[in-house]
Amino acid sequence: MSSFSNKGLLGELEQLVLLAAMRLGDDAYAVSIRDEIHTCAGVNLSRSSVYVTLARLDRKGYVTSSFGDPTPERGGKAKRCFRVAAAGRRALDEVERTIARLRARPLRTTR
Repeated sequence: MSSFSNKGLLGELEQLVLLAAMRLGDDAYAVSIRDEIHTCAGVNLSRSSVYVTLARLDRKGYVTSSFGDPTPERGGKAKRCFRVAAAGRRALDEVERTIARLRARPLRTTR
């Protein structure tokens, strides 16, 4: 059927997180992703919902992650940065194609 059906449908929150991560490029980490979604889409998410979504996308193979340099303050933690994998880009493309097909079909009217 579709390229993402064997991993489950790509949900709305997963789409938002993937799109924000793509926009941010090398600066994509949980807090910046949350902020990007809020700025661009007006959706206010908790950090935990973004972390859970990123973990799910990682399990599906749609994102990869690595740790950056620690923050400069004493005891600063390294940020976990995310990159959208090719499979994630394909899943987003498939969602867009599916929506376009649905929109292109004429609506049925009931009598």
